[in-house]
Amino acid sequence: MKKIVCFGPGPQFKGGIANYNTSLAKAFDKQADTSVHIVSWTQQYPAIIPRDFIDRKSKANQLEGTDIKLHYVTNYNNPFSWMATVNLIKQLDADLVIFQWAIAVQGIPLGYIARRLKKLGIKVVFDLHFVIQKEGSALDNRLTAYGIQNAGAYVVHARQTAEELKVLFPKQIFEINKTFAATQPNSKPVLQLYHPVYDMFKPDPNFDTTAEKAKLGLNKHVFLFFGFIRKYKGLHQAIEAFAQLASERNDVSLLIVGESFWQTLDQSKWSTKIKNQLFGTAKKLFLKKQDDERNYRPLDLIESLGIKDKVVVVNEFVPNEEVHRYFQVSDNLVLFYLTATPSGVESIGYNFRMPMLATSVGHFPDTVKDGFNGYLAQNNIQSMVEVMEKAIKNPVARENIRKTATEMSWENYAERILKLIE
Repeated sequence: MKKIVCFGPGPQFKGGIANYNTSLAKAFDKQADTSVHIVSWTQQYPAIIPRDFIDRKSKANQLEGTDIKLHYVTNYNNPFSWMATVNLIKQLDADLVIFQWAIAVQGIPLGYIARRLKKLGIKVVFDLHFVIQKEGSALDNRLTAYGIQNAGAYVVHARQTAEELKVLFPKQIFEINKTFAATQPNSKPVLQLYHPVYDMFKPDPNFDTTAEKAKLGLNKHVFLFFGFIRKYKGLHQAIEAFAQLASERNDVSLLIVGESFWQTLDQSKWSTKIKNQLFGTAKKLFLKKQDDERNYRPLDLIESLGIKDKVVVVNEFVPNEEVHRYFQVSDNLVLFYLTATPSGVESIGYNFRMPMLATSVGHFPDTVKDGFNGYLAQNNIQSMVEVMEKAIKNPVARENIRKTATEMSWENYAERILKLIE
């Protein structure tokens, strides 16, 4: 019996990493002769961060029908819970612990836990969603290096991420393969895979797309921006490009569905005001000035550009059960990111056979084949307008997106990782 621990946010949390960790655990659970546990945070970040990370809207039990055991243990702000996490994993007699690594600020607790597990002889793998952080800060590289240095192996979703490991650890030998094979002494294997396609979000075959489009007030051609509103995702660029397109066509709509990342708490509460003040001070001390995106307000552009009649905004967190509605009424997924590591939103799009319109940055040129499963734009507004026009005039075959999705299954992903402990 292979005993697997997936460490990361459990299904009570919002966002792509929670969905990812849960989906990975479910994929391991489907493999023969496995016992799977999710060991989760109770609080993922410093208490001063002014944001609510709990999913308070989704109702379905994502682990229903599985044998996965769920443990909420690790509190970022309580070092005693870090040791409790180590003790729990030891008691579970884990053969493999796979950590989800997605933000540098978690480096101290994860570095502590991984180091202790390594000393116990437990195999530690870090599933890297980034190495060099998108937003960048003076402390990011140090925290990342401390957090992930004790891994025996790494999983990456793009070659770019693997190359960043070499930058972060210049003295370490890495062997980047499609398997966990490592042939050189003192080298660490890096398994280059992909971001699997989410199977937790599925189209509803009985969904009335025409009625829903009418209800939302959408035009014939719908471009979708989905997910947390963060600056690196380039919503401001998408809105500006759409405004130019809408000035030339009356049959287009932009559907924006997502929660403003820094607007999840009641801003009138004293507790929120104190958190904002403390967090703002910490940002000034440790981070680059341009990284403080709490004043990022791209939705204001809708009125200033005069496109309110062609843009529909659902500015809130969407329960898992309702995600399909917005993908099924849309024709193209807009990913005009400023920087990009493999994207959970992109993964959801593949599950709905959604053509991708992406900027040619980060990993997107590896996954979006121009004219096959979407279109690539240069990182300027005019090029974005052009690919939106292409998507209308020369739509890609949705069968092509299906082919892409089939190659990126969770089953294949889990099988490849399990070879580490065979």
